[in-house]
Amino acid sequence: MSITLTDQDRPELRKVIEEIVDSGFTGMTLRVNDERGEWTGSAGAAELGGTAGPPIDGHVRIGSNTKTFTATVVLQLVAEGKIGLDTPAADYLPEFGLDERITVRMLLRHTSGVFNFTGEYYDDGTYAPGIPATTAGQEWVDNRFRTYRPQELVELALSKPARFEPGAGWSYSNTNYVLARLLIEKVTGRSVAEEMRRLILGPLGLTGTTVPTTESEVPEPHAHAYYRYEDGGEQKTVDVTRQNPSWISSGGDMISTTRDLRTFFSALLGGRLLPAPLLAEMCTPHPTGAPGMDYGLGVFVLTTENGGTVISHNGGMAGHAALMYGTPGGGTTLIAALNYVDDVEISLGEAFQRATRRLVEEVFGGGQA
Repeated sequence: MSITLTDQDRPELRKVIEEIVDSGFTGMTLRVNDERGEWTGSAGAAELGGTAGPPIDGHVRIGSNTKTFTATVVLQLVAEGKIGLDTPAADYLPEFGLDERITVRMLLRHTSGVFNFTGEYYDDGTYAPGIPATTAGQEWVDNRFRTYRPQELVELALSKPARFEPGAGWSYSNTNYVLARLLIEKVTGRSVAEEMRRLILGPLGLTGTTVPTTESEVPEPHAHAYYRYEDGGEQKTVDVTRQNPSWISSGGDMISTTRDLRTFFSALLGGRLLPAPLLAEMCTPHPTGAPGMDYGLGVFVLTTENGGTVISHNGGMAGHAALMYGTPGGGTTLIAALNYVDDVEISLGEAFQRATRRLVEEVFGGGQA
């Protein structure tokens, strides 16, 4: 195993990232900023069978952490007077025939009830499939360079029954954030990438962060992402670092680095991107049904075992993943990037959740991941 550390050694952090890699991940990089300064470390490998560790400042597909960026842009447009949080989304996007009761706030909070176009898991254990790109095996591999228009993702979702009446429940749905993207583009007349650059990437100097939309490349340097599936009784592993992220759109298409994510999250929580009342709205917890894990507007609001609060969003994207945690005010942050072999049959979820909880506990003192 390759281990890379900064001068300031923190064996407790090193041990947890080694455990995470040992649980089945190919590689991991970690960046922690707190009262002791900054610590960065990595474990594992950048490529399967390789000896070089993942680059500390490597680019990674950040998956659903994109939602925090998207929500921030929407709230910045609220601050500019271009969007109303409690205005029906249909007022801005009349072409979809949305339920008039669905507000912009409900989209950002996942309380709209709109079907998740990447597939919906129901409480009784049944599963309703979404777009072809989210199917398993060879079909996913063959579809990974296809371009999906955001409109067709929304139209597919709206062709399915709503999960619940608007505002009557909570259910994580990528469709909410594709609607948020279309909302941004409608009210500004500019692409979501342009607005992201105007409002976040430019002001914060996030040179390692991109909104690829349909571009399949990940900028160098980067660790590699893999997908494993069975074909005719044979296990196949494919490098899927290159893929067209339009299948997830603003539900999770962005690319960043741990350095940029730290800069962004610290600035966001520190009040540099949003007026105080809107930041407070963003971080106001709404129950999700999971103990100690509520949702605000584009962020999870976690309650630690010692009663503290941690703001977070994590995301996975077919062999790449990113973790983003911070205290209110942004004084302490934990940012991580992972690369792994995605396998629909062999879930890394339980081992990963267990190790992540330990990591959060080490940094924030009794955290719940």
